[in-house]
Order: sequence, then C-alpha cells, then structure tokens
Amino acid sequence: MSQRSLGRKGVLTGAMVRTVLAAAAAGTLAAAEPKPLSIHPENPKYFLFRGKPLVLISASEHYGSVINRPFDYEKYLDDAADKKMTMTRTFLLYRELQTSRNPWSPCKPETPDFLTPYPRTGPGKALDGEPIWDLDQWNAEYFDRLRSFLAAASKRGIVVELTLFSHTYNDAVWALNPLRAKNNKQGIGNVEWHEYDSLKNAALVQRQKAYARKVVRETADFDNLYYEICNEPAGGAAKSTVTAADVDQWLAEMAATVRDELKKAGRQHLVFGAEAYDIPNRSQDFQKTFAGSVWDAVDVHPHSDIKFANQPYNMGGFMAKDLTLEAVRDFCVAVYAQPKPVVLDEDNAASMYRDPTGWTIHRKRAWTTVLSGAHYDYIDFSITVGSETGTPASRRGIRSWMKHLSEFIHAFDFIHARPVRGWVSDLPKHLVAATLAVEGKDYAVYLADAREATDSALGSPIGGKISFALPEGSFHVGFYSPTTGLASPRLIFPGGTTASVDLPEFRQDLVLRVTRVP
Repeated sequence: MSQRSLGRKGVLTGAMVRTVLAAAAAGTLAAAEPKPLSIHPENPKYFLFRGKPLVLISASEHYGSVINRPFDYEKYLDDAADKKMTMTRTFLLYRELQTSRNPWSPCKPETPDFLTPYPRTGPGKALDGEPIWDLDQWNAEYFDRLRSFLAAASKRGIVVELTLFSHTYNDAVWALNPLRAKNNKQGIGNVEWHEYDSLKNAALVQRQKAYARKVVRETADFDNLYYEICNEPAGGAAKSTVTAADVDQWLAEMAATVRDELKKAGRQHLVFGAEAYDIPNRSQDFQKTFAGSVWDAVDVHPHSDIKFANQPYNMGGFMAKDLTLEAVRDFCVAVYAQPKPVVLDEDNAASMYRDPTGWTIHRKRAWTTVLSGAHYDYIDFSITVGSETGTPASRRGIRSWMKHLSEFIHAFDFIHARPVRGWVSDLPKHLVAATLAVEGKDYAVYLADAREATDSALGSPIGGKISFALPEGSFHVGFYSPTTGLASPRLIFPGGTTASVDLPEFRQDLVLRVTRVP
C-alpha cells in the first residue's frame, strides 16, 4: 500500500496516515512509501517521477481545487489525465478578487464557498461579511479536502504544485485574507497589504510559519507534489518600506521553515520559487535565483521585464496577446546551463482570451518552451465551477493541443537531449525555430510563424525550404502537426551533408523530426 486509504465520506484522515506509516515501519506493508518527485539524476533540468523522466505540462485550472468548495476536482482531474497533463497548480490560502474582467475562475470563490485552513467561528464579521476566522484552530474540512485532492491527483499520476502564499497586490485583495487583523479572532496581521510577504510583523510571521508547517505535516507523505513558497513575490510598492530584498528574506525564511518540517517528516520534497520582483525598477533578475540554494527549481512568470546575466528578455505583456517567441526561446536556452529545472509557470500572455487566437498563442509558447529545455503551464480560464472539464471548444482546442505536446515530448529522449541554436538554417520569412536534440541521433525542431496577432497576414500559408547539417549515417525525416497530433510519412536522407527539405504548406506551426536510422 503506497498511498493513503480513503476514510469517512471518501476523505483521508491523519489517524489513517499514521496507521499506514506505522505499519510500513513495522514491515507489515508490502511496499514502502513512494519516493517524492525529484530532480532527474542524469539531467538536472528535468524530473524523475515514479521511475520515469517527467516534463511538467499543463493547461491548469485557476488554482481553486481546494479552496473553492463546489469545484468538482474529480471531473477536472479526469479530463486533465485524459489530456496527458502532468501537473496542476493549486493555491492553499490566497483568494483572488472577483473582477468584471475575469469574475469566474475557481480561485475566485463566492464568499460562503471560500475554504481555508482556519474555521470561521465568529463572534463578529470579517471584512467579507462572513464570520471571522479563529487562527487557534485548524479546519478539518479544509485538510480533508486537501488530502483527498492530492490522493485523486496521485491516482491519475498528476503532480500538484502546492502554492503556500501569494503576493497581495492591493488593499482590496488583502481584505480577503484570514491573516488580516480585522478578519481573525486573534487580531493577527495588523499590517498594510505590502507588508504581508515580509518579516516586518513578528506575530504575523509566526502564524505564517505555523500554517506552512501544518500543510507540510498533512501532505508530506504524498509523492506527487512540490511546494511553491509564494506566487509572484514582489517588493517596493509605492509608499512602502518593504523592498524586494526584504521580500527575499521572507521567502528564504519560509523556505527554511518548509525544509525544517520536511526534515522532521523524513521526506525530501522539492521547493520551487524565485526571487522577488522589483516593482520600482520594473524588473525581475533570475541570476540570484539560479545561483542560490533557496530554490530546487525555478518558477518563471513570463513578462516584459525579465533579466538573466544582465540580458533583458521581453517575454510579453500581461494579457496583451503578445507572442514574443524569440524571447521565450532565447531565455529558456540561456538558462539551460543552470543546473535547476525551469518552469514557465502560469503563462498569462493571452489566457484571458478563450478563443482560437489566444489558444494558438499559448500552443506556440508551450511548444517553444518545451523544445527549448524548459517546462510549461498556463491558466485555462475555460475551466470554472460547473465546467470543470472546460468547454467543447477548449477541449477540441488548447486542451487537446497540450495533450499532443505531452505525448510528443514524453516519447522523446529529452533526458539526453539539449536545446541547439542554429541547427536549422535558411528559414523562410517569419519562422522561428526551437530545436531539442540528442545530437547525432534525434532532432525535434518546432517551426512557428512568429508574427504577432496584430499582423493581418498572420495565419497565411507558409512554405519554402529549410536546411540542416546531418552527421554521417542515414536519417528518417518527417513532420508532425501540433494541432492534430498526426505524423507524416518519413523519407530517408543520407547523412554527412547539408540536407535541404521542402516544407509542406502549413499555417501557424509544424514540427520537423529527424531520427537516425538504426
């Protein structure tokens, strides 16, 4: 027995977990607890999960699987597994403010449906009109749902990113948080919103640590998870004394707390994150993130002000329908030499646009990312309470397209591959190439129309010739469609020369596959 059994009403209880672990220690269970998701021993840019190499790929629901009581995560996970999604992202405390621009994502529950680690006991009302929270108690319903969700994901082979905290953004969002002083019985969190992710208030920090430790204790025995400390950490807001450096200190303290609790549990889960975004300078420099020991893997939210090694990368504006394929590719290739996995986590270039234009942008960015040696997830806003599998259009579109990507890359020897610049030459106008290669053996080249959505010619047919240098031997050459998941017949080309291939006429994108003949 390698995972927890289900208890009353289909939920998992702490007592059952302790019984299972005690039995395992006594040798009365046939199998030991499975090893958690880990860095692959042969290639530190990827993961090892249940004995197999893994790339994280997802069109994830917007993070309310646990905190939104009516959300049917079983339906969502069934569809995610069918579409070969390998991960999903889940917020554990943060509730996003409902807005007219995007009111319905699962991370924006109706007030009575907001489930938190603390029970709402009163007396008195919180700022959202419901009873205040009691921080001296833990909410059994919440932790039962969290464990049951992890068990459901585990059964389907899906890894869960557990996001403990989030940047708070403004006072209206801070008003929704149980750790704000006016919202809890203990009066903890008497700070301004921009001080939430800092060490400024000792009582608040103590409660944040207690919550993080509780989550680790309740979840550490699962193998299908990793911990993200904070979503979009940032410092230096207007009129704030909290700098990005202050936020980095808080991040390090919370990461150390998680690792200390994992040590007590005898588990070695991965801790993901990144250094804080500097609001005044409008930049996020990943040099320190890769160089330091705080993070096992790096979460990158693509935006227009990313830097690495003093090189800026404009990866597109928030919800701006920017494609910026060259910047996406170049950043992923630039950081490939850093011995940590990189996840383009929560790509929001066009996720609000639930139409073929938005979905095509994310298909292109996903393929470019993965064939440049990184991992990718984006928010699928077609998933809501009551529509946990998306819409018929999104299932035919982005959700099926992500399935094709997952199937393609997991059939490729990415552990022994690396991104290669310039292998394909003589590209027709408007095409950008991202190449992942086991050099001399297997080459996967993603070719995409890099024109932006504002270009009226985008989507017109593309053809012409491309060239690439083949080593000695014979090679199969064929094409693959990211939209249909179908491959063309393969031709045999002699090696030891530069091959020239006529592209079949296509729109938007195409994959070239070149494989040595055995």
